[in-house]
Amino acid sequence: MVIKPKIRGFICTTAHPEGCAESVRRKIEYVKQQTQPAQGPKKVLVLGASQGFGLSTRIVSTFGSNADTLGVFFEKPSMKGRPASGGWYMSAAFEAEAAKAGRYAKSINGDAFSNEIKAKAIQAIKDDLGQVDLVVYSLAAPRRTHPESGETFSSTLKPREEVYSNKTVNSQTGEVSNITLDIASPQEIADTVAVMGGEDWKMWTHALQEAGVLADNCINIAYSYLGPEVTHPIYKGGTIGAAKRDLEATALELDTEMKKSGGRAFVSVNKALVTQASSAIPVIPLYISLLYRTMKEKGVHEGCIEQIQRLFTEHMYAETIPVDESGRIRVDDWELREDVQDGVKAAWVDVKTENFKTLADYDGYQDDFLGLFGFGFDNVNYDAEVDPDVTIKGLID
Repeated sequence: MVIKPKIRGFICTTAHPEGCAESVRRKIEYVKQQTQPAQGPKKVLVLGASQGFGLSTRIVSTFGSNADTLGVFFEKPSMKGRPASGGWYMSAAFEAEAAKAGRYAKSINGDAFSNEIKAKAIQAIKDDLGQVDLVVYSLAAPRRTHPESGETFSSTLKPREEVYSNKTVNSQTGEVSNITLDIASPQEIADTVAVMGGEDWKMWTHALQEAGVLADNCINIAYSYLGPEVTHPIYKGGTIGAAKRDLEATALELDTEMKKSGGRAFVSVNKALVTQASSAIPVIPLYISLLYRTMKEKGVHEGCIEQIQRLFTEHMYAETIPVDESGRIRVDDWELREDVQDGVKAAWVDVKTENFKTLADYDGYQDDFLGLFGFGFDNVNYDAEVDPDVTIKGLID
């Protein structure tokens, strides 16, 4: 079949297998060209491994540190002639490239919040890896069913203290408009914390510890985001921010536990990037579009693969792991540079529909968005027939 992008709101409902494979290959080539840390991970578990920071972590681990990786994700295979999800195709492509390099790479597809998937991952580690020396928690989901109570929680993107009004953009049309968000209820805040906070990360960590599959000196890291002042009411100061604070408190608790065996637990605060999750948050696409332009002009822009490469080289596997006053690793430092934020703030004041594509990096945002689904690569023939049915060879049943 011929597969073209079909976009509805902030999601693309189709994905291209060859384009996704090209995306993976380009990330691998980038990593191969970089200087790697002297001591990197060797056996890695990535939770949320199919796209974005999670996939980049598998790539940097495998092709930078010659690591074996087990990835957990929740993606859709092709069905009845319909394309699979972008994360499915990218995971298949990653595993194929890892196999060529002689590295172990297997995957588990299912609800990472469930006890069933935790048990399946632990068994795979016992059978194939013995223990892991790096655990990465990179899950991004709008809802979570608690594995003990069976209750399902849905996250909410709302401010916590006062009604919030600001500019936003339709990332497909470039139309800038105002949006108003009501204050979240206490229940909405609690539910968002239940989905995006630290409870599930703690459950994973304790399950792995009890099973004896964490190596001594294991690093256990969760990816997070805080953002600048302009987005604080909807992000840091909103329901998501409450969840992030819970995640950070969990990191301090887990760090104390893991130090007993020489390990560490951290939150890594990463840069704002185009992901399926960030595309759904009001205000954030406008901020990212303005940020991209400013950072590219200053020569400090990074994508997911560049971020994770720097995280490994300059932070996690540096001689001393640098952290901020709250114990967090910060690879959002270039984003939050004063000159970068000054540029974003100046553009924010002036931006409107008529000048959006001039003040913002509209093309860069679109390229990254389409790239999530394997579209927009100049060496892929999108008019050619392609088989949508792609197998992930290392998928564990």
